[in-house]
Amino acid sequence: MRTKRTKIKKRNSNHLFLLIGLLFIFSCGTGDYVRLQIEMPRHTVIDLDDFEEIAITNFFVNEEAKDFDLSKELTEYFSTELDQKIKKKISSTDVALQNEDVFQDKEFWKKAFPDKKGTLLFTGSLDYTEEIRKAIKSARKRRFEEPFPEESRIEERRFYSLSLRLYLIDAKSGEAVYERTFKESKTYKNPNQTSYFAFYDMMLNVRDKLFRQILGDKQIQERYLIK
Repeated sequence: MRTKRTKIKKRNSNHLFLLIGLLFIFSCGTGDYVRLQIEMPRHTVIDLDDFEEIAITNFFVNEEAKDFDLSKELTEYFSTELDQKIKKKISSTDVALQNEDVFQDKEFWKKAFPDKKGTLLFTGSLDYTEEIRKAIKSARKRRFEEPFPEESRIEERRFYSLSLRLYLIDAKSGEAVYERTFKESKTYKNPNQTSYFAFYDMMLNVRDKLFRQILGDKQIQERYLIK
């Protein structure tokens, strides 16, 4: 009798724990709150509403790439990206950039654009390097004699580095209202990887970082609404 009663008690206790577990899961599922995802605007470092036009100039490049014109690619890239994001006039223009000191020279920019009141100049300088690095592969243990010759233990990788110093200059005052240096680097195992592809691969990161600061792209945040 005691054995039967003990079994019955165990069954009842198991059922009780199962019931409590189901109630807990159900309460968590329905809950007393609702989780929401809300788009929140980011803080911007510059108010683009103060300007009617954005003029993208050529860029000062310390060392040109072998396969393509870096300054031209930058100008066209930012012209396209900004035109898709901003409802303002986007133009491009050439300036005689002799060195990097010119970006801090207010009088230079005022004289270069005397009739560009209400215009924000988009300019800067660029360093872009390509390097082939060699590394030794880790030795693979051979359990038995293999009929095929062992592969070379030397492995080549292509390393690219980009440093873009970007300036947003008020054409009226000649003063830089925004400046920042963006640094990116990429390593590719593919020995045939092109510098052109690597350049745009890194520029995607630069674009996203820049637009978050000057355009205030919205970010998704979670909020809990209590019922």
